[in-house]
Amino acid sequence: MIIIAQININNLSFQYDTHGEDIFKDVSFLIDTNWKLGLIGRNGRGKTTFLKLLMGEYEYRGHISSTVKFEYFPIKVEDKNQTALEVVRQSIAPFSIWEKQMDEYIKIPEKIDMYGEVLEKFIDNDGYTINEIIEKEVRKIGLEADILKRNFETLSSGEQTKLLLVSLFLRKNHFLLIDEPTNHLDSEGREIVAKYLSSKKGFIIVSHDRTFLDNIIDHVLSINKSNIEIQKGNFSTWQLNKDRQDEFEKNENEKLQKDIKRLSETAKQKSSWSNKLEATKTGNGPCDRGFIGHKAAKMMKRAKCIEARQNKAIEEKSKLLKNLDIADKLDFSTLKSEDDVLEIKSLKINYDEKVILDSLSFNIKQGERVWLKGKNGCGKSSIIKLLIGEDISYTGYIKKTDKISYISQETSFLKGRLDDFIKEEKLNSQHLKSTLHKLGFENIQFEKDIKEWSEGQKKKLLIAKSLCEKASLYIWDEPLNFIDVISRIQIEELILSEKPTMLFVEHDNYFGEKIATKTIKL
Repeated sequence: MIIIAQININNLSFQYDTHGEDIFKDVSFLIDTNWKLGLIGRNGRGKTTFLKLLMGEYEYRGHISSTVKFEYFPIKVEDKNQTALEVVRQSIAPFSIWEKQMDEYIKIPEKIDMYGEVLEKFIDNDGYTINEIIEKEVRKIGLEADILKRNFETLSSGEQTKLLLVSLFLRKNHFLLIDEPTNHLDSEGREIVAKYLSSKKGFIIVSHDRTFLDNIIDHVLSINKSNIEIQKGNFSTWQLNKDRQDEFEKNENEKLQKDIKRLSETAKQKSSWSNKLEATKTGNGPCDRGFIGHKAAKMMKRAKCIEARQNKAIEEKSKLLKNLDIADKLDFSTLKSEDDVLEIKSLKINYDEKVILDSLSFNIKQGERVWLKGKNGCGKSSIIKLLIGEDISYTGYIKKTDKISYISQETSFLKGRLDDFIKEEKLNSQHLKSTLHKLGFENIQFEKDIKEWSEGQKKKLLIAKSLCEKASLYIWDEPLNFIDVISRIQIEELILSEKPTMLFVEHDNYFGEKIATKTIKL
């Protein structure tokens, strides 16, 4: 009989000292260490915080117990100026609990400088050396073994991500905490990594890419408004169950509201009738005062009974809709244009004497939404930088509107108070804050320094800013990095409803295929 280790979270409570609201309060659940678990929830709900709590980086109340150790992704690389092989070997060396043969070497006093020698001697049960094991794993994730000879710093962000995932899964007897691995991966890279992860087990992964999650996970851990739930299945299964539960609760809520109103009116009526009937006992005329009193008391008893049913309905109603995320409709400040918003002919872009792009021609008409698609490094960002006015060497013809709203990939420049940001960007404060509310923000968030916001919340600020700007063309460069699923759906619905003119780069295929009217593949 195989015994599966479990991670036990019992009465976990946590809040940051800098702001008083609870991130988690008395939550308890179990996780099996062979699960492939997707961690989902709106931005700011505490997904990364939960992973950090498992890693022991914050103090908390309650208990977290586990028979396995945790490892976190992304891994921090101390020295990037060495070969990729050295980076991978160093990242797995301190965690080389490799089967019986390796355990014998580990009995040597644990000094980091001895691990290189230990690894060199190691041969697994199939006769592979450590270098051969690494090469096999590198090929599984879609890279050529030659990449291990290259300097790690010269690799693309996507290549670095894949190599660090490899080194993570080469650490034995660890439960892996993988935080947003897709943000530096193009569409093809996401498919390759999804296939790689689907062959593994024993991890929690945070991602907002619905297709990516569906191809990997077998359980969902959802951080909701009022609780934390675990369900078996992938993201689509969870979404279907969530939609059904929300619909049931909305219908039940409406039914109970009607019942409460009807019962309240009936109770008042019975009580009024009882009082009126009781009043007929007084006076000098002949009447059966005992009968009248008995009937009035009976009517009052019925009124009290109806009131009790009303209170029970109110109590039942209070249990509903606590996890319903109401996604209010967003709005755009678009400007209309009769002419083509953008026209490009025979565009050629050079970078460091290297031709990045050659002979590209396309145009964007009013109402078109153009998806600029291709592998990382094919020139997508160069086109966007050129269009927003950065100094890029090029030849060719470009005609564009001067009313452009831009969302960058980068958020690291965001800091300071929100009110100061609003003044600097000359935005309408009420419009911006209203948009942020619709994207899931609470008022308390506006009081914090923007640099303390989560990456998803910073990205939402850039999206809200763009929605508040009057523009003829919206240029969005990977706008959905770190953005939660509910907000993605809101943005999709807004774009399909308002039909703004757009040029966008996005590696979330579900989003791109849903909103694009035209695709340019580089």
